[in-house]
Amino acid sequence: MMDPKSLLDQFLGPRGQSGGQGGGALGDLMNQLSTAATGQSQRRSGAGLPMDVLGGAAGGGLLGVLLGSGRRGGLGSVLSHGGAAALAALAYRAWQNYQQGQTAASAPPATAQDARIGSESFHPEAAPASFSLALIQALIGAAKADGHVDEEEQRAISTQVEQAGLDAEAKAFILDALSQPTDLDAIAAGVTTQEQASQLFLAVRLAINADQPSERAYLDGLAQRLNLPDGLIQHLSAQGDAALQGRAFI
Repeated sequence: MMDPKSLLDQFLGPRGQSGGQGGGALGDLMNQLSTAATGQSQRRSGAGLPMDVLGGAAGGGLLGVLLGSGRRGGLGSVLSHGGAAALAALAYRAWQNYQQGQTAASAPPATAQDARIGSESFHPEAAPASFSLALIQALIGAAKADGHVDEEEQRAISTQVEQAGLDAEAKAFILDALSQPTDLDAIAAGVTTQEQASQLFLAVRLAINADQPSERAYLDGLAQRLNLPDGLIQHLSAQGDAALQGRAFI
């Protein structure tokens, strides 16, 4: 039987795991998916790449490309806080700044202390299995939001899934998410709190190029279905930008 939270760990990395140590077959899978979507591995030049600031296994296949490009000065700093813990800290800080009525443009970025203490309600591992699956689906959708996967590329991706050591149900779940149109309504249905919605939006915001029209449309469509307030969206985006620019966790 598939363990959604264990599967999420393979995408984000568990709490406390250094993203710099990520890698493996799922990392290769997401790298293959991103490459397939456009025919080149360095397809995103203005924003995050799938899981690049989230660490864990899924960041591994892209890490070399990101570090080699010289365009992610803050990547190492973010990855040093590890996987889901980094995502939780960024979402937690955005939420706190929003609740305190601060302006997104001048609000403080997430700190190392946020990564250590945070709030359990903002950690993906504390959420129900339905949210773990929704987050995985949303990230896969983000990775393919600007293109399609042809038959040859699908075969290559399937090979990576086979090599990831997943059970049959988990393999079927991932392959279905890769091959079928992304259902934003179904993703939103797996999100039950605003804290969860904040994490999911932020993860996708980090996984796309917001200047690319189809990817921006994917993010906007997701935000609409998650019913996030505009002010909170601004704070989440600001935290994502701070992470990518190396201004977070210092």
